[in-house]
Amino acid sequence: MFARAADKLGIALTLATDRCHILEDPWADRAVPIRFEDPSGSAEKIPECSGIIAVGDRPTLVAALAAERLGIPFHSFDAVSACNNKHAARERFRAAGLPAPDAFLAHDHSASAHAPYPCVLKPLGLSASRGVIRANDEAGFRAAFARIRAMLSHDQAQSIQVESFIEGREFALEGVVTEGDLTVLAIFDKPDPLDGPFFEETIYITPSREGDETQRAIEQTTRAAVKALGLSYGPIHAEMRVNNAGVFMLEVAARPIGGLCARALRFKGGTSLEELLLRHALGEDVSGLTREEAASGVMMIPIPRGGIYEDVRGEDVAREVPGIEDVIVTAKRGQKIVPLPEGASYLGFIFARGAESADVEAALRAAHAKLDFQIAQMLPVV
Repeated sequence: MFARAADKLGIALTLATDRCHILEDPWADRAVPIRFEDPSGSAEKIPECSGIIAVGDRPTLVAALAAERLGIPFHSFDAVSACNNKHAARERFRAAGLPAPDAFLAHDHSASAHAPYPCVLKPLGLSASRGVIRANDEAGFRAAFARIRAMLSHDQAQSIQVESFIEGREFALEGVVTEGDLTVLAIFDKPDPLDGPFFEETIYITPSREGDETQRAIEQTTRAAVKALGLSYGPIHAEMRVNNAGVFMLEVAARPIGGLCARALRFKGGTSLEELLLRHALGEDVSGLTREEAASGVMMIPIPRGGIYEDVRGEDVAREVPGIEDVIVTAKRGQKIVPLPEGASYLGFIFARGAESADVEAALRAAHAKLDFQIAQMLPVV
């Protein structure tokens, strides 16, 4: 999507990504091969350029070091390091006086004796709700702790964040930061309740149907969180919960919204989010680019159960639902699919637009109901 946006804008784009180190240019896109686990070494491989964007959590560390070396604007390494560590981010939010749940680092399952129940266990560095599990009692804590530890490599498994469960409605905010100042591009409602035991995101809809007071509180708290983390230049994707006690920041990522979800955002004049971010990376003022008037949304199609993906029925019927723009199944036939909390992907995406946010939500749910996924059970290995 960024390559297409760059072609439209006449920008010479170079990709840098974690690829096979043996095959030369395996995808024929002349990408610079780097290693996300080696930010310093990878940053040295980034060629001279006028702007830089990271489109995932791990690449932000490479981008920050490369930007510093090349003298181009981007979030600092210290800031993106805090974004990528749930405990460090939580401590910075707390120090800034933002509402925060009770939280501590657990090094083994004995921490179950003094956890605040219900609580949520989180691996420090994973994203997209991977490994995030709610526990309601000590037995649930020990089971969740063991399950998360099994997912992590040795260097990741030193400790696990434990937080008291935050009641309330969940939202997301998309924005760009320029010299520390946040420009809000969109606030998304997440209409499905996210109460656990796992926290699989499904539907994002914008504009938000919340009242002006709540939306202002979300914006103000996100601005404070950006300042607390020290983010200075580039895209951000923030997630938060709102209840009677205020806005509780869950996380702020130094990257744009993930996957194909950016297709749910369109700005006046037909500008895509990728075009907007490329222009911003090159120093252009994008604060005047406001979102289109129509409501829009995306459903990240959840994985109902693990197994081998075989096929899907009903795609054409789903596309015919009024308001649906596209249905994209990204799972491949024969692919092993794994649901949360271990999984890291979805079956695909459904996109919709309409006059009102309620129309968009109804269209997404109606289209999803038309899809019938064929998932074969995996046989145990003897």
